[in-house]
Amino acid sequence: MRNVYSTLIIAIICSQFSTLFAQGILSGSLQTRTNFYQRDTLIGAANTPQYDNQLSGSDGWLDMNYNNWGANFKLRFDLFNNSNLRNPQGSYSDQGIGFWQIRKKIQKLDITAGYFYDQIGSGAAFQAYEARLLAIDNALMGIRLQYDLTENISLKGFTGRQKNFFDLYGSTIKGFNADGFFSFEKAGVNIAPGVGIVNRTIDEESMQRIAANIATYSPIDTFTPKYNNYAFTLYNTLTYKNFAWYVEGVYKSKEAIALLDGQLVDRPGSVLYSSLGYAQKGLGITLQAKRTENFQMRTSPNETLTRGLINFIPPMARQNTYRLTARYNAATQELGELGLQADIIYSPIKKVSLLLNFTNITDLDNELLYRELYSEVTIKGPKNKWKLLTGVQLQQYNQEVYEIKPNVPLVNTIVPYVDFLYKFNRKLALRTELQYMNTDEDFGSWAFGLVELTYNRRWSFILVDMMTLNPSQYYQKVNRTVENPNKPVHFFSGEVVYSRKAHRFGLGYIRQVEGIVCTGGVCRYEPAFSGVRFTAQTRF
Repeated sequence: MRNVYSTLIIAIICSQFSTLFAQGILSGSLQTRTNFYQRDTLIGAANTPQYDNQLSGSDGWLDMNYNNWGANFKLRFDLFNNSNLRNPQGSYSDQGIGFWQIRKKIQKLDITAGYFYDQIGSGAAFQAYEARLLAIDNALMGIRLQYDLTENISLKGFTGRQKNFFDLYGSTIKGFNADGFFSFEKAGVNIAPGVGIVNRTIDEESMQRIAANIATYSPIDTFTPKYNNYAFTLYNTLTYKNFAWYVEGVYKSKEAIALLDGQLVDRPGSVLYSSLGYAQKGLGITLQAKRTENFQMRTSPNETLTRGLINFIPPMARQNTYRLTARYNAATQELGELGLQADIIYSPIKKVSLLLNFTNITDLDNELLYRELYSEVTIKGPKNKWKLLTGVQLQQYNQEVYEIKPNVPLVNTIVPYVDFLYKFNRKLALRTELQYMNTDEDFGSWAFGLVELTYNRRWSFILVDMMTLNPSQYYQKVNRTVENPNKPVHFFSGEVVYSRKAHRFGLGYIRQVEGIVCTGGVCRYEPAFSGVRFTAQTRF
């Protein structure tokens, strides 16, 4: 009888909640990835907990968004089971609420409580953002207020602590931002100025670690660390006819920062960034320049790599998408870099477009860090029956700096590539990629091939092979002894993908070489992978 009453009570409660929530709008998304690990010592897929013992691991994120009563509610469930996202060589398991937020606008005042993502200007002074596959989730946990002072001026203030998976870093972060927009119609000019200030106060535990570290230095290198540091930014976007010019200057007060060898020094920092764009029919030109000096912005100088990042310095290198053109990527150098980039897109006729990009990045002593010349030609056939994309990339990459590998030469590469798509009919299409990397450094030269067959816009069948062309050089680099050192190493992958409306599922066998993976100038090391991977994504 008790079970009957319990069932009735639950049914009544559920019906009441159903009636209540039916008045609002519920939406969300799910992303999950499960790896089944297959030990492969030949490519270095071994000697981690996943390959040696656990054999499988999963990551998942369920986002929920609900709108009702003039308010917005967000909730995200995060799952990590035997995950190597937090540490590529380790294993991490935990689950729980990874994000929640309540947001309400009352007339001109917008109130946010809980976790939130935001930025000031380009993000060089402050940016809370997420790049989940790089294990970056820098959401701030606190309160944010935004007020529309006039139609052209908005003010924003916030305070909180930064997210650290299911915990919070001890340091507190506060900020203020004012944005404006003014139009001068007679002159045909629009300006969008902004100003911001960010303050970080180090927690007591972190300060004790910093002080203990400094106490071990020689007298000439010692200094008194500060609890508070400040970053000030001033920026503006000016548009005139076909031109758009953005400029930003950021200054950070003196504080303890870590050099590459881990030693702490007491220095101020700065970032100067500008981009100039011109666009008209068939032509687009973008010029960018950036200078960075001693601009580490973290919850504490004790944090390294992608941990505790408070800001996001815009990258200067082009974000490439093809496997071999993206193999060597230039991560933003916080301690010092001077970068220049030019990007030109030209379409002489309707079905043809040309792209040319040049990037040059040096340190502040004019030592070359990265140089790239990238060209791309896109040609579309009649009625878009086929599409050809081809080009060549030339690179110089300072592996000693970007990957902290001492006494290695600059990596020089030449990468021609071809991407061809042919549509047999409305249901069947075939896409092929061919790429070749010529280099004498690192692992040597590579060849890459991909075939993708798409049926009915729902099914995709993908076959990939990435092959070493200098096997003995590869074996030497990964420290492997084999019977036949001249036998090429093949990195085969095969995947089946099914997409239906808001759903996407993928299942495949993957054999992937180790390397650096970058998103937006932020990079992390990815170990070699061998095994089966299942992915699922959906929106509702």
